[in-house]
Amino acid sequence: MDLAFTYQALPMRVTFGTGTVAKLGEELGLLGLSRVLVLCSPEQEDTGNRVADALGGFAVGVLAEARMHVPTEIADRAREQAARLGADGCVAVGGGSAIGLGKAIALEHGLPVVAVPTTYAGSEMTPVWGLTENGRKRTGRDPRVLPRSVVYDAELTVSLPAEISAVSGMNALAHAVEGLYAPDRSPIVSLMAEEGARTLASALPRVVADGQDISARSEAQYGAWLCGAVLGATTMSLHHKLCHALGGALDLPHAQTHTVVLPHALAYNAPAASQAVTSLSRALGGDDPARALWDLAGALGAPRALRDLGMAETDIPEVVALALESPYANPRVVTAEGIRALLTAAWRGDPPIGPDG
Repeated sequence: MDLAFTYQALPMRVTFGTGTVAKLGEELGLLGLSRVLVLCSPEQEDTGNRVADALGGFAVGVLAEARMHVPTEIADRAREQAARLGADGCVAVGGGSAIGLGKAIALEHGLPVVAVPTTYAGSEMTPVWGLTENGRKRTGRDPRVLPRSVVYDAELTVSLPAEISAVSGMNALAHAVEGLYAPDRSPIVSLMAEEGARTLASALPRVVADGQDISARSEAQYGAWLCGAVLGATTMSLHHKLCHALGGALDLPHAQTHTVVLPHALAYNAPAASQAVTSLSRALGGDDPARALWDLAGALGAPRALRDLGMAETDIPEVVALALESPYANPRVVTAEGIRALLTAAWRGDPPIGPDG
């Protein structure tokens, strides 16, 4: 086999296991940090306080204001709070909202971030940042925002409601799907993506069925870690572009939007991504992975229609225009007609179909 590829490992330390949050202070010590601001969303404030208590004198405060899509005004307040308290780092506790807020501080002030994920979003594994202002979500890549250390502890996910666990896991699956047909994928990335997808698809039904199943939650974290690492190593395509447009312009909920759009984006790209389809067929079972993802969302009780998330049918033209605004890598040519059909099916909640029907 004649192989030719580039793979760059990201510089971070990952600690994985039940009860590992008790060793968070040791992680900070290894990084030379002594005054950290704990970041979380209002919904995760109890968990944020729990982590701050475990840190003792390392924690200088808890800011429970993280929001999805990281509005610039909240990022500005967080930066000011970190500066006022003399923080030399941040501990982001939660999902993409909290970790995204930590990244915004790192981008502006260079403060290192330690991530303690309590969802399956995967943001902790990437140097990707996002900020939303005036209905537009800007994203970019910068090595300064990559968390220096990530601590996975399945016990911290027990309080995550079943419906959030479901969509968070589907969000992670989206990273694996796009990584499998990314132009800069490698054999290593493809292995991680297939294993991540297989593990999540197996674990999520058990997580939703029994919120106290630590084994299932640990497996889901493992799968999310792999999927997040895939996102961190590859270029995002049509699926993420659409979700960023829907989130920035319409303020649709992040993970739920990924859940609805994913099967349709995969169906659109499937004719030009045969290797990805083969890998996902092995991971998910059957020969139609787009339909398998749609069926999985239904089995998990997750949303399958954009209209159920608050999107109006009249919003479709605006999102089509945003998705065509700037060029990006995608295995299949992106057309206005194709995106319109994709979004219409996703808005209605129809099963996914390819661009040719």
